[in-house]
Amino acid sequence: MNIAIIIAGGSGARMQQDIPKQFLNVFDKPVILYTLEAFQNHPEIDAIEVVCIEGWHEILRAYCKQFNITKLENIVNGGKCGQESIRNGLMDVRSRHKDDDIVLIHDSIRPMISDKIISDCISVCRQHGNAITVIPCAEAMLTTTDGKSSDDLYDRDSLKRTQTPQAFRIGDLASAHEEAQQKGITNSIASCTLFVELGRKVWFSAGSEKNVKLTTPEDIEIFKALLTCKKESWFK
Repeated sequence: MNIAIIIAGGSGARMQQDIPKQFLNVFDKPVILYTLEAFQNHPEIDAIEVVCIEGWHEILRAYCKQFNITKLENIVNGGKCGQESIRNGLMDVRSRHKDDDIVLIHDSIRPMISDKIISDCISVCRQHGNAITVIPCAEAMLTTTDGKSSDDLYDRDSLKRTQTPQAFRIGDLASAHEEAQQKGITNSIASCTLFVELGRKVWFSAGSEKNVKLTTPEDIEIFKALLTCKKESWFK
């Protein structure tokens, strides 16, 4: 089975709004519902788990009913950081599914996730045991020691920009979280960084520039433009 774990535990302070950014309405639909619909409509996704900010569970359940998100299995509370939120969702999913099943960890605020990205992530995970959605680094990369200036650069061909989803076998990801707890790793930025910090190899699947993460008001404007743009061929 393939289970999507949607991480929606953040408050979104950088969005400068009174409600969590994943619940902001864009064209009369909360951002998180665009994300959930992508996984709901994908034929290879069997179930959905949401790690949700406390106090919003019933609101989310009502939205899921309204928008016919029938694959929703459960909603659990987020943690104090991303690593803890992922662990909360993972352990709840593990209580119902086999260790050989695949989980896809995805940010609720990446609503432009495509079928192609989801499919490739699952395919690479089946082949190699995990899959990290990435895109090439197109910009010139400079190194700095003071944050204000630079006199050196970094080879961009040696860099990848990570996105979500990030897919793993349930048992493998659970063992990584258990090992991290034993080693005192408590605030790794993402599942891929957790694996690398533990000396484990990760494999790449194909992402997209359109798979934008909504963290600022400007990102919402980009999201609206992508939704309304009729001529998208240049952006693929």
